[in-house]
Amino acid sequence: MTPLEQVFREVHGRAVAVLTRQLGDLDLAEEAVAEAYAAAAATWPDRGVPPSPAGWVITTARNKAVDRLRREAVGTAKLAEVARLAAEPEVEEVGAVRDDQLRLLFTCCHPALAPDARVALTLRMVGGLTTAEIARGFLVPEPTMAARITRAKHKIARARIPYRVPTAADLPARLTSVLAVVHLVGTEAHAPATGDAGVRDDLLADAVRLARLLVELVPEEPECRGLLALLLLTAARRPARVDDDGALVPLDRQDRGRWSRPLVEEGQALVRECLRARRPGPYQVQAAIAAVHADAPTWADTDWSQVVALYDQLPPTPVVQLNRAVAVAELDGPSVGLALVDRVDLDRSPVLHAVRADLLRRLGRVEEARSAYDAALARSGNAAERADLHRRRAALS
Repeated sequence: MTPLEQVFREVHGRAVAVLTRQLGDLDLAEEAVAEAYAAAAATWPDRGVPPSPAGWVITTARNKAVDRLRREAVGTAKLAEVARLAAEPEVEEVGAVRDDQLRLLFTCCHPALAPDARVALTLRMVGGLTTAEIARGFLVPEPTMAARITRAKHKIARARIPYRVPTAADLPARLTSVLAVVHLVGTEAHAPATGDAGVRDDLLADAVRLARLLVELVPEEPECRGLLALLLLTAARRPARVDDDGALVPLDRQDRGRWSRPLVEEGQALVRECLRARRPGPYQVQAAIAAVHADAPTWADTDWSQVVALYDQLPPTPVVQLNRAVAVAELDGPSVGLALVDRVDLDRSPVLHAVRADLLRRLGRVEEARSAYDAALARSGNAAERADLHRRRAALS
């Protein structure tokens, strides 16, 4: 990954959030940030990356936006807006970034937008995910997702949806979507759909930070604590997630001695708080599953009956059904697990085919396992994931 690509990954969401506050226009903010990256691509190779890349991108984007407003200025009100922006001090570094991201998060999750559009738009604006990455997460074609995001941005502009954290009375209508977005950002961080990295540390840090802010904002909602616990327990595995060669290391083969004990302990403490609240929800249940894994010294020592019982408390989405099948395979054997996997409607996911390949391998059906690994490779766009799949496929011989 080039320095510019790295900055884009790390700064895009924060830059759009800051510019949206300054400009009051989401579309203009994203376009200005895109122009700033184009300027970076033209100048950084010769001049080098500036000491404060985030500040450089935000300042350049702001100047690009002012220039555009000047060119398009018609009438006194527009000219006054240009003068106000031009008079503001230069931005050297991200200031109240966390608040800006939270405002943008709630703006994109306004109930006037369709639920899928809220989540997709926020992943694009706040998480900085590409349209292709979001499309893969939703299992839809990229043009479909691009149209969905464009419609959502236009709806925000037409409805004049305000850029702010809503009042307490408005929170319930948006919180479900906000939690879903932060969860999906964490999911993409832990298992990127594309690129070279096995884990996106920038996204993982963003997801954890936003989850902490939500706990502060809505301390009485146990699902906020459940999501934070889930993200912390996921982040705890980060040191063991990728090997020295950059290939992914699945949970069953990870060295648990490398897991971050402080993050495990914080996550487990939050799970215990959720249990005491006696108001279970999907994120709390998923966090409890992660806590069961964290309790086990090895994969084989996992309390699989408890894991299956917890999955049975979740809505039976295809991803939940696949994960439950993995746990059942450990409890009742690979043939039982394979029968469940073959009933899951998740053909576009490389994970399903990788799980299927592993179960076929355990059953001694080598040629079928090899074909399943080929299917997983055909659907994977992540280099670290592909390296692990190639290694596992080669081991069949």
